[in-house]
Amino acid sequence: MTMKLHGWIAAVADAGIGAAGAGAIKDPAIPKLGDIMNAAQTRHIKLWYAGKAANWELAAFELHRLKAGLVEAAMLYSGIPVTNVTTLQAPLQSVADAIAAKDRQRFVKAYGEVTGGCNACHQSMERSFIAIRTPTDQPFGDQIFPSQKR
Repeated sequence: MTMKLHGWIAAVADAGIGAAGAGAIKDPAIPKLGDIMNAAQTRHIKLWYAGKAANWELAAFELHRLKAGLVEAAMLYSGIPVTNVTTLQAPLQSVADAIAAKDRQRFVKAYGEVTGGCNACHQSMERSFIAIRTPTDQPFGDQIFPSQKR
């Protein structure tokens, strides 16, 4: 059974099925693009809930981690067009500015622009089936988003 399973995994890998795409890397020490993007999606969600709760410190942290993940993806995967990364700079800066100003209204607008930029990137990479939006239900039941500082 184990030999059959290993043979199947090798055949799938050789056929390119399940490859990370965007200049897939075969080094097992390098995170797969899908894993980096899953982490980015989690940061995107947590950024929303932190901003919605006006926990600006947490929002700034999540924004920093989101940016770091996007930079990591761009640096590791040469198939991602530079323009996909650079077009997100202005919306991400708008979110940072809204966080610094502690302005919920600006935050909501800027967050929407980031979300639109993510979807535009997915479309340009022929991944339009990956569509994100502003979260509607809080999936992180174990995290408190309002600041606990008194």
